[in-house]
Parts: sequence; C-alpha cells; structure tokens
Amino acid sequence: MLTGLVGRVFGQQTRDMLSGYKVFSRRFVKSFPAMSAGFEIETALMIHALELKLPVGEITAPYGERPGGSTSKPATHRDGFIILRLIGVLVERERPMELFSAVAALLLLAGLALGLPVVAEFLATGLVPRLPTAVLASGFVISALVMLAVGLILAAITHSRREIKRLAYLAVR
Repeated sequence: MLTGLVGRVFGQQTRDMLSGYKVFSRRFVKSFPAMSAGFEIETALMIHALELKLPVGEITAPYGERPGGSTSKPATHRDGFIILRLIGVLVERERPMELFSAVAALLLLAGLALGLPVVAEFLATGLVPRLPTAVLASGFVISALVMLAVGLILAAITHSRREIKRLAYLAVR
C-alpha cells in the first residue's frame, strides 16, 4: 500500500520500496539530506531519487518466509503509520500545489454546500435569515482561496528548491 501511494504521488511505480538492498552512486549519497531515521529512511531515499528524476532499477531476488522461531524487528502498524506520516510530510514539502489544491477544493465544496441555499433564499425573499451559515460559508470560500494562494507560493518555492537539489546532485563528482 505504501509503495503504491509513493508511486502514485511521486510518479514512478516500484514493486517494493521497503525491502531489499539499495545501491547508490556517490553523487546520490552526497546529495541526500539524511533527516530520516529508522525504517522510514527507505521511503525518504526513494522519494529523493524520484524527485531528482534519477533512474531507479529493480532486480528480482528470491524472497521467502522468515525462518520458524525468528522474530521480526519491524512493527507493521507502528512503522506503517510512521512511514505514512513521513509520506504526508514529503507530499507537503515536495508536492504542495496538489495538497493545498485538494484542501482548497474541499473547503470550496463545503462553502458552496452551505452558501448556495442561503443565496437561493436571499434571491427568493430578499432576506438572509441564516446569517451565521452565510458567514461560515463565506469563511470556507475565503479559506479555499487562501489555501490555493499558499499552494501556488509553496509550489514556486519547491520548484526552486528542487532545482537547487538537482544542481547539488550534479556538482558532486
């Protein structure tokens, strides 16, 4: 599920980003901002590679069940939620326009759902008997516009940061 989510959001599908050996070039290692720890590092590595538009290859290796009596170090649910939170942070950091546009769309829909009946009633009677609903709907619509503006600003910043990361990657020999 997590591998599919990363592939869908960041643009390249892999079969399994959370297991197996990883091989990196010196250039990649020097450009990687190692701010993640533990099991989430694999997700951060994959997203960094996808953001730099680097080729990612997979080699099929034998994969079997854990030997009887052995224990697994990863805790499926706890580690899954940690990785999911990291994906959310990286979506906000690397794909702000998509995130803030989705939030803006939800706020706009809520504002329209609340506001259209009030506007229809105003057009029919000339009165606004549900003033708190009208104010709430206006607040939702204004918040949607603010979210859209924040998304645009952060997208421009992210684009610049991505170019700087790419230049840092290319500068390493």
